[in-house]
Amino acid sequence: MQNETKRRGRAKSFSRDLAYIALGVALITVCAWISLPLAEVPFTLQTFAVAAVGLLLGWKRGTAAVLSYLLMGLIGIPVFAGFKAGVPALLGPTGGYLLGFVFSVLLAGTAKNLPVRNKWARASVFYGFTVLGMAVCYFFGTVWFLLVYNGGAATPMGVGAALMLCVVPYLVPDFVKLAVASLLSVRLEPFVK
Repeated sequence: MQNETKRRGRAKSFSRDLAYIALGVALITVCAWISLPLAEVPFTLQTFAVAAVGLLLGWKRGTAAVLSYLLMGLIGIPVFAGFKAGVPALLGPTGGYLLGFVFSVLLAGTAKNLPVRNKWARASVFYGFTVLGMAVCYFFGTVWFLLVYNGGAATPMGVGAALMLCVVPYLVPDFVKLAVASLLSVRLEPFVK
């Protein structure tokens, strides 16, 4: 009887985890589709979604959601910005930002486990971790962009030019998106098991 209860509890927990991971993938996908094509890197709500998924689901389920999202795109399901998919989308100029989401969600998910109880302090900690995750994502994305761009360009692009093209225009919007994700996550956290 006790073993049966434990087995049912594990099955229920596993089912809940799968449901949350699927919701995380859906949120990231929908936020990727909300896109404004600006220069080489489109403006999307993906950074908001990745931060929220990490903050609400934690690093394990959040990372599973981001990896599932990337795998879906890799096998051809049009989940990326502009309804793109496949190896060319992942290995293209913006592929490094997509891969950087793994590190962003890991850092955001780590913040969920910190024992900070005050809601404003918790939101501040969440924001700090998501900003750090975004910085790591920017690093990977910019390095990747330079490798891809300079691999086929007659005139190589420098780091400064790449930052001006791929990072600087997105700083303020991303800071706002991360702040909204942090505040919403603190409010919604009690409802996520």
